[in-house]
Amino acid sequence: MSSEESNSNRQMARQNGIVQPLLTDLYQITMAYAYWKSGKVNDVAVFDLFFRTNPFQGEFTIFAGLEECLKFLENFHYSDSDILYLQQTLPDNIEPEFFAYLKDLTCKDIRVSAIEEGSVVFPRVPLLRVEGPLIVAQLLETTLLTLVNFASLMATNAARYRMVAGKNVSLLEFGLRRAQGPDGGLSASKYAYIGGFDGTSNVLAGKMFNIPVKGTHAHSFVTSFSTLEDINSVIIRHAETQEPCNLLELAIEWRKRVSAIIDISPEEASDGELAALISYALAFPSGFLALVDTYDVKRSGLLNFCAVALALHDCGYRAVGIRIDSGDLAYLSVLARETFESIAGAFKLPWFSKLTIVASNDINEETILSLNEQGHKIDCFGIGTHLVTCQRQPALGCVYKLTEINGQPRIKLSQDVGKVTIPGHKEAYRLFGADGHALIDLLQRSSEPAPEVGQKVLCRHPFQESKRAYVIPSKVEHLYKVYWKDGRIHTMPKPLHEVRERVQSSLRTLRQDIKRNLNPTPYKFLKFQVAVSDDLYNFIHDLWLQNAPIGELS
Repeated sequence: MSSEESNSNRQMARQNGIVQPLLTDLYQITMAYAYWKSGKVNDVAVFDLFFRTNPFQGEFTIFAGLEECLKFLENFHYSDSDILYLQQTLPDNIEPEFFAYLKDLTCKDIRVSAIEEGSVVFPRVPLLRVEGPLIVAQLLETTLLTLVNFASLMATNAARYRMVAGKNVSLLEFGLRRAQGPDGGLSASKYAYIGGFDGTSNVLAGKMFNIPVKGTHAHSFVTSFSTLEDINSVIIRHAETQEPCNLLELAIEWRKRVSAIIDISPEEASDGELAALISYALAFPSGFLALVDTYDVKRSGLLNFCAVALALHDCGYRAVGIRIDSGDLAYLSVLARETFESIAGAFKLPWFSKLTIVASNDINEETILSLNEQGHKIDCFGIGTHLVTCQRQPALGCVYKLTEINGQPRIKLSQDVGKVTIPGHKEAYRLFGADGHALIDLLQRSSEPAPEVGQKVLCRHPFQESKRAYVIPSKVEHLYKVYWKDGRIHTMPKPLHEVRERVQSSLRTLRQDIKRNLNPTPYKFLKFQVAVSDDLYNFIHDLWLQNAPIGELS
């Protein structure tokens, strides 16, 4: 079966039940009534959904949330209880026929074009273009914005963590307990995975989106044990021979032998911690990854872990590794790696030197960059709060603007040029330079022919006449596909793992200096985020002059 056929046949995960037409701002409903009252039922509009500034002081954004938008369009319908609530909530003068109109509304006449989910995107370039009946398109605004804003912000945040961590370090999302409620937590898990994380601790996200689920135990598990007498069972069957092994006796003996190698006295190590680790190893002999910082990593946690790991090996199992959740992560990771290597050499167990070291503890981008400079030996980061809450920037700021109605362009003017909209029905193209990297994004009127490879294209700043340049593209990518048409999904969105791959392949089209963490080179055209064609430039300025009021001097 081809990839396209597979995509068309796949089932999308169900959408959260709260994503429905009433998940909107009241003014969308009141505007809908005012449109209806004004006889605009048959008006046809075009809206652009875009953002104005890249997040996290960076120079790129990852577009995400498209699949959820399509599910919303599929399920758009006002239920009887929705209509009853609106009748009770809106002013008494609302005509009953309006509610009958709402009850029959669907998205059958809406058309949505979009950039492929997982793509690198830039300010001012519409992510979605929504066309159709004015009232319906207006009613979609808030919900589409809430589905795209956080999704794109999260995917971008995750992609930035992936870049600073590098290809050889695993990233796990541990943020459910710190997220903005259950819906924020579930979305964060999904879009962290899209952005490049390898797994999540969120079990529901694993079930719904087929994301690998990872986790070990908390400090409470360790502190629930006080002495070795707290262990109820000490016997485990050998992995191959099925002979009984006394894990407690083996671990105590190994603790003595290891202590001589790493010069730590067994008397310094916590027996309660050893009891906890033995109990956890009995429960998960093939997945033994232990938290070692409950008391003291150097004088207790590492010694106890190594003793249990070696005892497991005697019983035919291999431990996975450790997690460190506090302290000097660079120093402790180096210490742990040196300890593992010493034991591997002393007991001729090469695999022991390669045990996994996981680090958590309020990690952010700057933490990882600092750890990189310190030469850490961490194999995997567990990241929660700073990732899922996007602490460096809590919102992307997508907007939804009317650009055409009944075939006539519309423009929003402002003294702040950055808030002037680019009017009309447009197409977006990404032009690539001779080195194969993305060079510029170009907006054109939809009536214009597409740019061609090897043909000179005049690219202009949308609002400043003198800023212009010719580009001869080595490749031209049309950014839009029609995803929703005739009341159904027209182009099936890609499965999550393919969107995840799309993020990385799209990022590879950017020069490294654009992606760097500190002082990235702007992906901008003459100090503006997007270029326009000569035709669109003239179109914008003609419309601007038509709509700008003329002052009077006295």
